Amino acid sequence: MKAIIIGAGLGGLLSAAKLSESGYEVEVFERLPIIGGRFTNIPYKGFQLTTGALHMIPHGPSGPLARLLEDVGADVEIIRKKPTAVIRIPRKRGDTDYKFGHKDLLFEDFKMPFSLINRMKLAFYIIATRKNPPSEGSFYEWCKKHLDQDWTYRMSDSFFGWALSLTSRDVPVEEAFEIIENLYRYGGAGVPLGGCKAITDALADIVKANGGTIHTSTEVTGILTDNGNVKGVLADGQEYISDLVISDVGHSTTTGLLDSVAGNGDIIKYIDETKKLKPSAGVKICLSSDKPLIGHGGVLLTPYGKRVNGINEVTNIDPDLAPAGKHLTMSHQCVLPENLDRLDEEIELGLQDLEDIFAGKEYEVLLIQSYSNDWPVNRSSSGSDLTNITPVKNLFVVGDGAKGKGGIEVEGVALGVENTMEKILEH
Repeated sequence: MKAIIIGAGLGGLLSAAKLSESGYEVEVFERLPIIGGRFTNIPYKGFQLTTGALHMIPHGPSGPLARLLEDVGADVEIIRKKPTAVIRIPRKRGDTDYKFGHKDLLFEDFKMPFSLINRMKLAFYIIATRKNPPSEGSFYEWCKKHLDQDWTYRMSDSFFGWALSLTSRDVPVEEAFEIIENLYRYGGAGVPLGGCKAITDALADIVKANGGTIHTSTEVTGILTDNGNVKGVLADGQEYISDLVISDVGHSTTTGLLDSVAGNGDIIKYIDETKKLKPSAGVKICLSSDKPLIGHGGVLLTPYGKRVNGINEVTNIDPDLAPAGKHLTMSHQCVLPENLDRLDEEIELGLQDLEDIFAGKEYEVLLIQSYSNDWPVNRSSSGSDLTNITPVKNLFVVGDGAKGKGGIEVEGVALGVENTMEKILEH
């Protein structure tokens, strides 16, 4: 059996590694000159920056991505150290920014700023909703109904802004509680030694070791079908025939590659569904410093920032991601669709946040990166993903446009790949 993979991002390489380990002949096509997509490293001034995702795995060595990496035999070490997450709040009660200084709460103490009645409600809802999670509306609407307090919205927007590049208004409540349940199930974040590139390189090594081929600088321009069945792809003017095709470029781009949809009602309906998908956008600011700005290897959530949702300092776990004696700190902020045409203003607000959050500390801005449109945070915002199966037989979609439920970023990519592999390999 032969499988063709469109795109050598994390989802494509996970799929290619798993199928090659399972005896498939695998051929991967990547339009860029490098592999990894938005999950690899950029060497810059001696630092290992990233093309997109941060050097951080949301559930560390015990989550879905780590599980799948172990399953395919990837030689990667993911380190988790406590604290895995900390929340920075103003020191002065009632203040709404950091101008009077700050203090840090451990993530597990996030309930402390709640009123006494809301703490009691929270304890009840944590137990009740784990058994019967709500399924309608947004997480914001659920909070408005049950935990209506300023801290609720600040904390949820900071967490979801960091984790999904969305506000609580844009996260379906069902997806939110799936994510919360996975936090209990798998635990907090970790850092892969060597950064994102260590993972995608390890997966590429597995594919090649099993006889697979990875083409770079080779763009797929068409998906070939025959009477509703996939039969291969067109790349650089040449036809490549296969038994199945897995696309790592999102549902919308995948439908645009289909060679024929005329007369097929299911495919036309599928195309209409892909038009409703909305990517999520964000900005990442990379900082260099001689001394630690955070001092630990977990996430620093910033619910009182104007724009910045969270920050990590990965060199507290892997010093090799920066030159000797330097630290690498990266902030992330959600960008709403209505603000994409004012990106410079969004970035300036993020920079002001960092000045407030790290007041009195010295650092240099290394690089500012934005992710939107054809290079988004996610091709499909979390909670709105379509399934991995398409109406074209043996054509599947994986990656950040087809994540599994409750999966934060790359964990969702891994869940989607696992779902796809189950469908393929069960036969």
